[in-house]
Amino acid sequence: MVMAVRSLGLNGVSGYEVSVECFLSGGLPAFDVVGLPDAAVREARERVRAAVKNCGAKYPVGRITVNLAPAGQKKAGTVYDLPILVGLLCASGALPPPPPDAAFLGELSLTGALRGVSGVLPMALAACRCGVRQLFVPAENAGEATLAGELTVYGVPDVKALAAHLSGETPLTPAPAWQPEPEAVPEPDLEDVMGQENVKRALEIAAAGGHNLLLIGSPGAGKSMLARRLPSILPDMTREEALAVSGIWSVAGLTDPRHPLLTRRPFRSPHHTASAAALAGGGPAMRPGEISLAHNGVLFLDELPEFHRDALEAMRQPLEDGEVTVARAGGTLHLPARFQLVCAMNPCRCGWWGHPSGRCTCSPREVARYAEKISGPLLDRIDLHVNVPAVDYESMRRRNRPESSAQVKARVDAARAVQTRRFRGTDTTCNAAMTPGQIAAFCGLDSAGETLMEAAFARLGLTARSHDRILRVARTIADLDGADAISAEHLAEAVQYRNTDILKG
Repeated sequence: MVMAVRSLGLNGVSGYEVSVECFLSGGLPAFDVVGLPDAAVREARERVRAAVKNCGAKYPVGRITVNLAPAGQKKAGTVYDLPILVGLLCASGALPPPPPDAAFLGELSLTGALRGVSGVLPMALAACRCGVRQLFVPAENAGEATLAGELTVYGVPDVKALAAHLSGETPLTPAPAWQPEPEAVPEPDLEDVMGQENVKRALEIAAAGGHNLLLIGSPGAGKSMLARRLPSILPDMTREEALAVSGIWSVAGLTDPRHPLLTRRPFRSPHHTASAAALAGGGPAMRPGEISLAHNGVLFLDELPEFHRDALEAMRQPLEDGEVTVARAGGTLHLPARFQLVCAMNPCRCGWWGHPSGRCTCSPREVARYAEKISGPLLDRIDLHVNVPAVDYESMRRRNRPESSAQVKARVDAARAVQTRRFRGTDTTCNAAMTPGQIAAFCGLDSAGETLMEAAFARLGLTARSHDRILRVARTIADLDGADAISAEHLAEAVQYRNTDILKG
């Protein structure tokens, strides 16, 4: 007898439907799993055998063949334990066939209890698209599965409870829709930073338009402190953005079962020893990398010149496309990677070039060699280049409190509201993502602006890309100012953020 049970799988960060076909036949006892399973899937036969026996059911004797369709797609992980068990018990007559609109996923322990798995949210979203209306998942993952909506989710504690539900003896109670709770841990606030008003202005512009940012300054000037406060002034995520980010984190196994939905924009800060695969994604398990985990949030690279060259160059295409394509022997993945890049670096190897103390011992050639670790194409993709000067004593002892993140965020939200109305009906979400056509439509310059832009283009040796990025930044500055058109003052401020001379001290 053949019994097909609906389940789900993962391809990168997207879910897809899998049909688990169980066939029982006579002959010597054997258990074969086909359909390109990995080692974890093949080991399901031992977990299923122990779980069936320990929950009091009769294990079918004979030749067992399990096919995971589509058979041409590689299957990985332990999510198929539960559908294989249900298929075997239904094929042997121990359980009635499940409803046609029901799907199952979960990992079994040898005692028959269910353990949580990763990637439940994207699989639940795929279940909605495939017409599944009842989803059976481990109790630990029930809250996460309810985020997909349009599903009746059952949190299954063990095999006995599932068998009682399918046989009609003791129905399971559907899991209630998960509701977010107020965050108990406050975010770092800009009011903790004394001085550095020029850098705070750059952070505000970066947050308002979604622009990339490079901070250059001596040790202790506050580069990392300022960068870590950028998420506190970014606009709140929409429901769609939160689901997209939470799905990626779920696949990576980073979500908390008690808080499966990320309500704050992610902030990722990988160490400078991270490899290109760690940043871009891939590896043996074909998992998302840091730039995908920072989707709709901030990727902070501290000590930028210390990163491996190939790791930095791996970000060039995602910065333009908002997506990273990972091609490995195990397949090709398209992962979302629309992140805001924030970098920090010292002006030289010792870090003190240009410091008032005069303690730097680097020669001009050593300073230039240190800056050359960052390629021109990558630097060209960063909108704002900001010098972070050393904080003087008077600023450190100032008694009046600086502006809080809430005050800055109010201005950022107002500017983003203008952009939302401007780009309504398109895929563009902020000024940094404007297409060439949108730049031509919304970034027109008057005669004074044209004269200034022409002079800057010649003096700074701008590329076509940096020309467009300056216009995008100027549009954001105008939005913060509440202006309909870009003036020469807005453009001048945008141009001064492209002064790469600060990389040479």
